[in-house]
Amino acid sequence: MGLNIVVGVLVDAEDDYAEMVRADFVAVGELLERAAARQWTEPDLGKGEGAEFEAWGYSGLHTLRRLAVHLAAGGRLPEPLDGSQRATDDPLLSKVHKTPPSDPPGPFDHLVHHSDCEGYYVPVDFAHVIVDKKAPGGHLGSSVRLLAETRRIAEALGLPEDLDPYSEEVFDAADAEEPATEGWQRYGVESYACLQLLHAAKLSISTGAAIAFT
Repeated sequence: MGLNIVVGVLVDAEDDYAEMVRADFVAVGELLERAAARQWTEPDLGKGEGAEFEAWGYSGLHTLRRLAVHLAAGGRLPEPLDGSQRATDDPLLSKVHKTPPSDPPGPFDHLVHHSDCEGYYVPVDFAHVIVDKKAPGGHLGSSVRLLAETRRIAEALGLPEDLDPYSEEVFDAADAEEPATEGWQRYGVESYACLQLLHAAKLSISTGAAIAFT
């Protein structure tokens, strides 16, 4: 199973699953109130208003997080991974994953400090990732901050944010056996994941709906 990224998670949800998600959103509301953040309620989206996104599986998300931690630490992108390397083996990424979000918050905290398989981002602007056992997945992120963070990575990659994340150009770069020699295509999987999350964050903000990792 891969990582599913959904905006409008209640659209067409089965009764039992919808009940569980609504309970999650009650907990999210309580966490926002405790953090003195703006209150939020999941809107009732109609068919066609939500969307599903992808991140090239869990590994795609981790490749993007790897770029983020290197940009935060040294202001530069690391060399692309080769076929024998995994992003999760990166020493800097491993170190950051073992460290709680910083105070003041780091430039990519909402991207990096979040579960890779569950939890939510809500369209409310708050600086610190909310870390709490009552948060589904243990962390609650802001899709407003996620948009800003993925835009910073896209800029570093030279990746136009208006590219269709499902376009043949983007998919071919992600699926290439060998990375390209220049441009954002050198980081094909990372660019694919970045565009998917960036577009998910935009839709979350425009509709008022949460991003759900499922």
